Amino acid sequence: MAENSVFVETQMLIRKPVLEVFNAFLDPDITKNFWFTRGSEKLSVGKTIIWEWEMYNVSTTVKVIEIIPAEKISVEWNEPPTKIDFGFRSLEGGSTYVTLRNYGFTETGDNLLKMLIDLTGGFTTVLDGAKAFLEHGINLNLIADKFPKEVIKHGN
Repeated sequence: MAENSVFVETQMLIRKPVLEVFNAFLDPDITKNFWFTRGSEKLSVGKTIIWEWEMYNVSTTVKVIEIIPAEKISVEWNEPPTKIDFGFRSLEGGSTYVTLRNYGFTETGDNLLKMLIDLTGGFTTVLDGAKAFLEHGINLNLIADKFPKEVIKHGN
């Protein structure tokens, strides 16, 4: 894992088979329904991909480090880069337990604390959206609605 023990971890049970959930995080045509609005291509080991949040005019570079089918996806993202491990565990009854662990932070003190809080909330929102979309076919617009334009304009 990380050089130090600081990490963010979120988790969620998704009542769909592990291969379906795993593929949802590989394929930007699916992921766009609960996380970013556009991905340059499917995740594949060694590839560098761009994820975009068009409503915020923000993007990040993602380097795919490791993929273990139906078990794990590891990427580096952002600047300075940190690592995210997406874990997928098949459970009885055809459900999947998903964990997202982000680590490798260089920030310290209050900056690190703020980042950890923001990321915990963000990744929780991603998994909530993934659950709604994969289980019920509903795009809740959670990421887009997290910071509506009117709120951003007024600094609230």
